[in-house]
Amino acid sequence: MKFKFTTFIAVAIMFCLSAGWISAEEPEQKFHGFNLQGYDDTGEKAWNVNGDTADIMGSEIILSNVDANTFGDQKMNVTAKKGTVDQISGKMRLEDDVVITSEDGKRLMTDTLDWDRNEDLVTTEDDVTITDARMMATGTGMEAHPGLKTAEIKEDVTVMIETEPEKKEESQTVTITSDGPMIIDQAVSFATFEDNVVAVQEGRTLKADRMEVYFDDQMAGITKMVCLGNVEIEQGENRTFAQKAVYNAADQKLILSGRPKLILLTEGESLFAASGN
Repeated sequence: MKFKFTTFIAVAIMFCLSAGWISAEEPEQKFHGFNLQGYDDTGEKAWNVNGDTADIMGSEIILSNVDANTFGDQKMNVTAKKGTVDQISGKMRLEDDVVITSEDGKRLMTDTLDWDRNEDLVTTEDDVTITDARMMATGTGMEAHPGLKTAEIKEDVTVMIETEPEKKEESQTVTITSDGPMIIDQAVSFATFEDNVVAVQEGRTLKADRMEVYFDDQMAGITKMVCLGNVEIEQGENRTFAQKAVYNAADQKLILSGRPKLILLTEGESLFAASGN
């Protein structure tokens, strides 16, 4: 998802200054019912920003109950109880119940969010929740480059993905957890999970040091998973060990490499072990 809200707020503030609506010489001013709109080169509405109040504190503008929208190719709504804009740097900080909702239904929720438009960087140290129609990701701390469509959740990552709803009456859910970080690149539909990675689906548990997940073009389903380092697969009493495992969703095959070892529980409850190169 691509976030543009700080760009249009910064432009709005500069427009107010040049138009004489906000005097930079006065140390403090307060406005009620703050509302601004912006238009592109063709005269179409590009954005609007609403707030209950706008307090001018030196170089900072503090907005309450921020409600902003972008239009055009990237339609989004941004809400927060408080927003602070630095008129000099153009940086913005949103606080308290920050919610960003894209036109296609993606939603990001957190307590605070910092935006540096010059660096194309969005950061928070707080817990984050990102939801989509078929996926939810949670964790602590986030760093994202909206222009590059990349994001990193730092710690305590949990991702739940619904798969194959068209083939069954009810979709299955894959839950992936890791100590972090988790890095996702929407441009190539790819994500990596690091450190103590565990994936669970329908009684099967897969563990690894690192996991690479490939999605379809819509980021709606998993097409392939590559697990690297100390791979362990649990299904009932059976165990499988390897250094690498590759799962292809199209043919539902799992390929093991790196001295794979299988430990199977037979009907007589004795163990059968097999290993290979």
